[in-house]
Order: sequence, then C-alpha cells, then structure tokens
Amino acid sequence: MTSISDQPAITDKQVLIEWMAAGGRPKDQWRIGTEHEKFGFLTDTLKPLPYDGPRGVRAVLEGLANRFDWIPITEGDYPIALKKDDCSITLEPGGQLELSGGLLDNLHQTCNEVNTHLAQVREVAEPLGIGFIGLGFHPTATLDEIEWMPKGRYVIMRNYMPKVGTMGLDMMKRTCTVQVNLDFSDEADMVAKFRASLALQPIATALFANSPFKEGQPTGYQSYRSHVWTDTDNDRTGMMPWVFESGMGFERYVDWMLDVPMYFVYRDGQYIDTAGASFRDFMAGRLAALPGEYPRLSDWEDHMTTAFPEVRLKRFLEMRGADGGPWGRLCALPAFWVGLLYDQTNLDHCLDLIKHWSADQRASLRNDVAVKGLDATIAGASVRDLARECVEMARAGLAKRQRLSGSGDHEGGFLVPLEEIIERGTTPAQEKLRSFETRWSGDLSHLYRDYAYY
Repeated sequence: MTSISDQPAITDKQVLIEWMAAGGRPKDQWRIGTEHEKFGFLTDTLKPLPYDGPRGVRAVLEGLANRFDWIPITEGDYPIALKKDDCSITLEPGGQLELSGGLLDNLHQTCNEVNTHLAQVREVAEPLGIGFIGLGFHPTATLDEIEWMPKGRYVIMRNYMPKVGTMGLDMMKRTCTVQVNLDFSDEADMVAKFRASLALQPIATALFANSPFKEGQPTGYQSYRSHVWTDTDNDRTGMMPWVFESGMGFERYVDWMLDVPMYFVYRDGQYIDTAGASFRDFMAGRLAALPGEYPRLSDWEDHMTTAFPEVRLKRFLEMRGADGGPWGRLCALPAFWVGLLYDQTNLDHCLDLIKHWSADQRASLRNDVAVKGLDATIAGASVRDLARECVEMARAGLAKRQRLSGSGDHEGGFLVPLEEIIERGTTPAQEKLRSFETRWSGDLSHLYRDYAYY
C-alpha cells in the first residue's frame, strides 16, 4: 500500500472529480457488493456484548481469525477488523459486526457469501454463549448498556455528534442496516441511478422496516432506525434535493462533500480530531489542526465515508435505506436494487415514475414510511402499490440478466421475501408488534429466540 507521504498533495478539486469519474465501468463489469450489520448478545442474559472478556466481541474476532484464516487488523493492541481476499469484517461503534462482502457477479454468489459468513460466525459464537440478530435498531439496550468499541475515529465522532443532533449516539451504537453497492458506467448513468434510487429509497425502507422497539417498548415507528437519521447530523444526511437539479454530476457531489464538515485526519497511526473543519481549508493548507499540511487521496477517501445520505456516492453508489434483518432479506435487498438499476428499461421506468415528485414530497415520504411503512402515500399512490410495481420490475430485470444457479434458477427467487411482505400487506415491524401484543405478552426475550441467526 502506498504510504500517505508518497501520495501527491491535493490542492485542486478537479483531481477529486476525475478520481470519482474513474470509477465508471462498462456494463459487463458491473458488480454487486453487499454489506450487513448485526447485533451480538449474550444468550443467557440477552445483554449486548462487551469488547473484552471470554464472551466478548474480541473473542469472536479472534475465533474467526483462528478458525477461518481471517487476517486481523489492529488498532494499538486491539483487534478491530478482519480481512480476507476482498472481504472484511469490521466493528461498528457499539460492537455491531459488519460483513463488507466482495465484488461479485451475481446474487447466487452474494447469498452464498452471506450464508457462509453467518455459518462461520455461528460456529465461533455458539460455544461462547453468544448469538447475533438482524434488526434495524437495538430493541432492548439503553445507550449506557452498550460499550464503545476501541476505535479512534469513534472517539472523535461520539464527542462531535451531540453538538449537531439529538440522535447521533443512537445511530452509532444502536442501529444496523443492510446495503448494496452498485456500479455505473459514466456520469450520465450515475446521475440516472442516483436519482432513481434516492427517490425510491423510502420504498425499500418500508419493505425492510424492522425496528419498532426501543428499550423494550414500541416506539410508534416501524423503522426507528430511519427516524434516528432525521436528527443525527443534517449536514451529512438526508434526501439531498440538489441531486434532482440541473447540473448534477461528479462535480456537484464533490462540492457537497467539500462542505460536509470533517471528523478527522489519519496520520502515523493516529486519528487527529478535525471535527467541524472544512476540507476546502485543508486543500488550501489552512487546517487548524495540521497547519501547512495538504490532503492526500486517502484523506478524501476517509472523508467520503463520513457522509451518511440515503444514497451515498463514492466510485460506486451505496443504497442505505434498509433495516437489518434475517438471511432472506439480506439477499433480497441487493436483488431489489440490481433488478431495478442494472436493467435500462427498468431504470428508465423508475425515472418516469418519480419525475413529477417534488422535493417536499420526497422528503415527506422518507419521514412517513418510518411511521406508516407500506401504508404511506406519495402523489396519491400507496407505498404498497409502488413496492409491488418495483418488485415486479425487479423480478423481470433479474430474469433478463440470466445469471443462473446450478439448478437453473435465475436471481428473481431472492425477491420472494419481499413479495410475501407485499402480499401480506404488513411489514416485518408490524409482524413483530403483533407478536409483542399477543404471543410474547410484551416480553421481548422472545424476539431474540424467534429471530436470532441460529
């Protein structure tokens, strides 16, 4: 790896624009990268995992490394991540375990990757009395009951978050998501996919709504995770109405990122607190924490990870609107977006579907689905009907891709969990609320037993 000192200094935003544009790939090289997070818990007490100790996150990481040849990544004396091939396992601030998968050609490979990962985690965790569960928001633990993980960047973020919103610490410690990263061919294709996926992100939020509880009680939200993002830090989150304006392109996104306040600069193995500072000043050598120092490309890559909109642009597009969930929906999320965005006919239809939605309508929809799920509406249409239309398009798009399994099935089968939700007319959150009120008798210990990754 090239060291920071060997990278050229960046003083002109054109370098950043060209670097992002270079992410474009021809269609036959478009790939699928899936990421998902999950909460760990002690199976006897249902408490969150500590970092250290015989039944902690560290023990899980070390077990995975020893048993399955993952390479540990440390920060000081602390293992904080694992690497193997082009995959990684990382820790979120509250100990949530995240798999960042490889760049794969098809959804059969994606689901095999997810299944293999969960099986490895289970093999290590079960003898320790540890379980994992996929939800959008931690259903029972308070903030104080969840330990901070020993990563330097999280110290900076947790000090800064309360200055810019009321729920930033909730976001860090108590949320989990599943997302898919998808390619574009050029700037025009990027803009089309960005607009379609950003406008339709609330449809995914509704379909995957899976976080109705907080500290043991219903919240009034179907996706409390989605609600948390509405007051985390509005400088770096949300629905970005300017994406739909004329002039949208790589330069417009770079300009936005230059105005997103910084968190840190990484130098010599240390995170330097620059929270609230301007990357524009950094490019001019005027960063107060590093006077006379200029950014390198690795600084820009770090900075891009500190923006959290509903769709995030890097050298690919990240779909970020879904709650974490069970195995089937971890496969359904990439199936939904690949079917819509990797088929030109579907992409064009999505753009036609959303073209008359105003910025206010898009923003309202984003807020409404967190509460109402499939019962939310936009421009006279119900989200359930829009979801049905989108899933039908996605299935057709996946059938056209003709990426077949060993038994000859195309990728559309991975949409079955979403089709069942639409047919039922109730979200995963509503199903859990119904169980809470009936067979669980208000006792969320049953949630862990019914929905953990066993």
